[in-house]
Amino acid sequence: MAPTSRRRPRLLAAGVAALSVVVSLLAAPGVAAAPTGTTAGTAGTAAGGTTAVAAPAAACGAGADALVTGSQSSGFTATYRGRTVYQGQYYIDAIWGALGALNPNRTSQEKVSVMASAWIGNNTINLPSHTSFEVCGTLDTGYVAGRGAIQAVGVEDVSIPYLKITGAPYFGLRFADVHGLHLGQIDMRMTGGIGIRFERDLPGSTNVRMDSVYASGMPGHAIETWHINGLTIGTVTARNVGESGLLIQGTSNATIGTVDGDNVATGTGYATFRMANANGPNVTVNRVKSRGGGRGVFCVSNSRGARINSVDLANNGNNSILIENCSDITIAGGTVNGGGEVRLAARTEFPNNRNIHITLRVDNTSVRESPCGENTTWTLSGNGARNVC
Repeated sequence: MAPTSRRRPRLLAAGVAALSVVVSLLAAPGVAAAPTGTTAGTAGTAAGGTTAVAAPAAACGAGADALVTGSQSSGFTATYRGRTVYQGQYYIDAIWGALGALNPNRTSQEKVSVMASAWIGNNTINLPSHTSFEVCGTLDTGYVAGRGAIQAVGVEDVSIPYLKITGAPYFGLRFADVHGLHLGQIDMRMTGGIGIRFERDLPGSTNVRMDSVYASGMPGHAIETWHINGLTIGTVTARNVGESGLLIQGTSNATIGTVDGDNVATGTGYATFRMANANGPNVTVNRVKSRGGGRGVFCVSNSRGARINSVDLANNGNNSILIENCSDITIAGGTVNGGGEVRLAARTEFPNNRNIHITLRVDNTSVRESPCGENTTWTLSGNGARNVC
């Protein structure tokens, strides 16, 4: 089937130049730092709060079996181990050609490195098992309803070591029923859709690792997970995101380093970090930082078994923290300054809060527990007004 919308209307001649300007501006002083394709190691945070530094990552493009090179003005070339498998004017055809050239009988990863920057049109890149796929340039995306610009469904042993993605896709990255997934340095600066989505209504995933995710501009969630058993995340940085920075649902055995949100979920019921829909157990988050936007931390709908080692929340536009119908939740320390109240609440359709343990300094906002939960422990300091059980 021929690819659709291969060229961006009216921007064909200027596409590469415009992308170069955007990338240079984003790298300018004063712009928030984001993951880049360097050889720097990535840091993960263990459950006890200690930091372990992983081995240095290979530079983007190193060790590739297949390469995509070229530009919109000169055309694109895909090679596999030195053999040309595509040469022509379409970026998406070059990418598909590189993926299609990989050994179909492989039992370990082969790697595709996309060195070129361009627009893929209204198309989807599907990753098969035992594939490493990275974009060392910038992948600009179109829109396919219900699909990701890049997706992996029903596969195993897939990695995306580096990715810079722009545009307004339905999902930037879409996953389900994937086992052994590694996302490395992911930089999403999108104007539409959800950044990373694990599907709700398809089989779940196991052994998922994300090193560093930077997300800005999308009206949906930066990251939304469903049904993952075994999730490790180093850092999520969300800026000017419409819904959650990190939303985890039905996800167990998770270790998360830092979730950092600025102007996230403004005017919504979402949060920089949200657990929902029977999330847990065995979830550890080292640190949540949130400035402005909507809620800072939100646990809801029978989620359970989570510990947040520290929070740093200020001037959130909704509740700084809301824990509603959750159990076995610990916030072990940190500060809340201004913004919406710290609140323990409950709806009638789920069991009441149970075994909630909170240690916080709260200034310039209030703390309220209503209704009273079962076995709630508060250790509070600061000038915030208190109405707790």
